[in-house]
Amino acid sequence: MALQLDNLRLPAWLLPANWPRQSGQPLRARLDLHEGRITRVQPANGQPSGLDCKGALALPGLVEPHAHLDKTYTRRRLGAITPGLLGAIEATHADRALWSADDLRQRASRAIEQARCHGVTHLRTHLDWWSAEPPTAWAVIRELAQDTPMHLEQVALVPLPLLTDKAQAQRIARVLACDTQAPRTVLGAFIHSSNYSVEGVHHLLACAADAGLDLDLHIDEELSASACGLATVARAASAMAFPGRIVCSHACALSTYPQAQAQTTLDDVARAPITLVALPATNLYLQDAVHDRTPRLRGLTLLKEARARGIPLLLGSDNVQDAFCPIGNYDPLATVQLAVLTAQLDDVFDTWSQTVCRADWLGQPASSAGLLDNVANLTLLHSSDPYSWPADTTRSLLRGECVPDTFNTYLRGLP
Repeated sequence: MALQLDNLRLPAWLLPANWPRQSGQPLRARLDLHEGRITRVQPANGQPSGLDCKGALALPGLVEPHAHLDKTYTRRRLGAITPGLLGAIEATHADRALWSADDLRQRASRAIEQARCHGVTHLRTHLDWWSAEPPTAWAVIRELAQDTPMHLEQVALVPLPLLTDKAQAQRIARVLACDTQAPRTVLGAFIHSSNYSVEGVHHLLACAADAGLDLDLHIDEELSASACGLATVARAASAMAFPGRIVCSHACALSTYPQAQAQTTLDDVARAPITLVALPATNLYLQDAVHDRTPRLRGLTLLKEARARGIPLLLGSDNVQDAFCPIGNYDPLATVQLAVLTAQLDDVFDTWSQTVCRADWLGQPASSAGLLDNVANLTLLHSSDPYSWPADTTRSLLRGECVPDTFNTYLRGLP
């Protein structure tokens, strides 16, 4: 089916550098679609020849770069939890006895459908991996990935002490590398001052490199200025010329460093093959959490400083309705809203919207940041105002094809 979408307002980051502008803003775009793919992107000429989108803001399919499908929707059965990250970990340990295949399948399926309804086309989930053998969740999520059109990636979230044994680290890496049934597997780890080991970090990087795996790390998820996981990983990755991509999530400790230390660490990160992921909801909820006291600190990593250095930066939902965060709904645009307030972001549509769209920053070679020749997964927003977005997150989704009657109904409702 051929289709033309006219008068769409695309974000500046998605357009070529020579795209024409008017009054400082990119001109609206016209997209040609054929058989579910975008075949041409050009400036609109003011005379719509297809579906007139009336200047509606539009984004590519959305990305959820950091989720926990094995933990999701467990909060209702956990009871009282000690505030903070370590209290949430303790509560999750106790709940793990209930993680049967059926329980995992029911909760994860609900989460995947929720994300799809919000326009997510690419989701990466961490799955707790507490021994040398794959957990039950690994096979369950692999099966679910085969039944959804969403691109679903799995990360083995291994506690760092398990990786201090080099033979064990190599075994886990080999299991992941040989798992051809999963769409894409990534080696991960939890690196925190409570379990920090330089030897474990170096084993982790070496085993991933030898097995041809990317890395995705929970790192420095704390407000301690002595936490040094991110700095260690960045310098080690550069020294060994790590061949893949390393995603580092949280990095809350950066916000507690003296300015010179923070700048030096971010400079090291910029030289390494590292993508940072900020998780505003969970970090706001867990960091500086104490009974009967309002938190003083935000727990958010240094987004603006990272962007100024050209470091790839994504935003994720992280935990949804579990021990680590009692709210959430797998909506990347809600995550952007929260980041706007907590990090005081501006120019959100044209600059920061890429933090929930850039699947290529997760390291998948097959993905790209552009629209041309890609599958027509689009998120059409119920707004034509880039300055106030995402005040309204109402949206319509186009996934590879579009039913014109349904789309026209949506377009008639645009302001």
